[in-house]
Amino acid sequence: MTGGGAEIERLIDLLAKLPGLGPRSARRAALALVKKRELLLAPLAQSMAEVAERVRLCATCGNLATGDQCAICADPRRDAARICVVEDVADLWAMERAAVYRGRYHVLGGVLSALDGVTPENLGIPDLAARVRADQVSEVILAVSATVDGQTTAHVIADYLEGTGALVTSLAKGVPVGGELDYLDDGTISAALAARKAL
Repeated sequence: MTGGGAEIERLIDLLAKLPGLGPRSARRAALALVKKRELLLAPLAQSMAEVAERVRLCATCGNLATGDQCAICADPRRDAARICVVEDVADLWAMERAAVYRGRYHVLGGVLSALDGVTPENLGIPDLAARVRADQVSEVILAVSATVDGQTTAHVIADYLEGTGALVTSLAKGVPVGGELDYLDDGTISAALAARKAL
């Protein structure tokens, strides 16, 4: 108990559910927000309400968007013949931060997991295969994590893409086994993208 009332307790409980914030960090964050109500709390609440109302998933790739398509899918300067498959929006952001890839994306939203009941359909893998056929995509780059589930997902995607005519490649050196894309530095992502290879 903080002694600050039910509203503060609820704020702390919600903040504690965010990645990287435990109960103590959540208490400190809540206190900072309340102390700087005009500077932080009110603008944060307004921004969160706007995001909750306007932001959705891109109908084409699964990235975050404020319309039917994200800025990447709507950009005619992006290479439509290449699709980079990533597990999560954070991985897409990591690729964009490296500024070495100018194609389009497919965000899976996770990896295959029999234990959790995550199927190819849950990850939009059949939709990806249909998109590759319809858009005559020449290369699909699999930028999934080097975990067992990530590599299983990569092999299933490669199976779905058989017969599409697209070259299926994966990130190469620089990505450690068991590593996740979002935690890599820009140089490592750049080297891995440049040294990709066919599966």
